[in-house]
Amino acid sequence: MNWVYLATAPDQLVAEMWRDLLVEDGIAALVRSGDTASYLGVSAYPCRVLVREDDRERAKKTLEDRLGREVQ
Repeated sequence: MNWVYLATAPDQLVAEMWRDLLVEDGIAALVRSGDTASYLGVSAYPCRVLVREDDRERAKKTLEDRLGREVQ
């Protein structure tokens, strides 16, 4: 199973919310921190959301529909 990039969230909390929206719709998703990691808890730095390669297009549409805007 290949995990591919879907979008970059502004911080870890937003990334986890996006992941939860995808999981609610049956799409497996992971959160990966950016180039830096916080050892003190939640990261305030951008985080990437990854999905399975086969689910990428469906995940993008799902996230955009749920957020009401395009994700990058």
